[in-house]
Amino acid sequence: MVQDLYKQKRSLELSWQLEYEQNGKYTLDMVKIDNAIKDVINEIKAEERKIADRENAIRNAAAQVSVAT
Repeated sequence: MVQDLYKQKRSLELSWQLEYEQNGKYTLDMVKIDNAIKDVINEIKAEERKIADRENAIRNAAAQVSVAT
């Protein structure tokens, strides 16, 4: 999932660059692309946060061993 989001972000960045090269200035379409990139970045952060939380939960869930004497 995260890899797909990174690919989507890169695709948007290439679209932004192409738009700039075609027009030579900052356009309204580029504003839309910028906003889409920001949305994808927020999704990436959320997914990476979920992954980190899962990894921390696994690490913190180490087996609790009680030794009876």
